[in-house]
Amino acid sequence: MAAIRRLAAAAMLALTAPAYAQGVQITGLSDVAFGTIGSFGTDLVRSQSICAFSGLLGGRYSVTASGSGTGGAFTLSNGAAALPYEVQWNTTAGQSSGTGLTANVALSGQTMLLSCPVLQTTNTSLIVILRAAQLHVATAGNYSGTLTVILAAN
Repeated sequence: MAAIRRLAAAAMLALTAPAYAQGVQITGLSDVAFGTIGSFGTDLVRSQSICAFSGLLGGRYSVTASGSGTGGAFTLSNGAAALPYEVQWNTTAGQSSGTGLTANVALSGQTMLLSCPVLQTTNTSLIVILRAAQLHVATAGNYSGTLTVILAAN
C-alpha cells in the first residue's frame, strides 16, 4: 500500500520597509496559503494582484525580493527540511506568470505611474510557485516562510 504524502505549506509575504519616502510604494500584499497539498504532479501557482507605483518622473522603480532561507533564498521550512519556491513579477494585474525574480537581486526598469492608489485598483501581479519536481521529493510536514518584497526608486 502506497504511503499517503501530505504537505501543508504556507508563505507569508511581508513588506519590510515602505519605500513611500523614496516616491515608490507597494500595497495589497497578503499571506499566500497553499494548504494541504495532495497532488504532486503539477506546479502550484498562487498569484495576487497588488498595487505597485512610483510617483517619480517616468514612474520608474526596481523590485527586490528575499526569502527566509539561507542568504535570502526562496525556501519554505518545516524545521529540518527546506522546500524551494519561485517568485515572479508581472506589471499587469491578474497574471499567473511573469518575470522570475532572483533572491536579493533587483529587477530594475519597472515602470508604473501613481495611478492605482488614486483609482483604487491594482496594477501588478506577485506570483509564487511551488514546482511539482520539488513537491515530489519533499518531506511531509508543515512548511512556512517569509517573503520580503521591496520597491526602490530607479
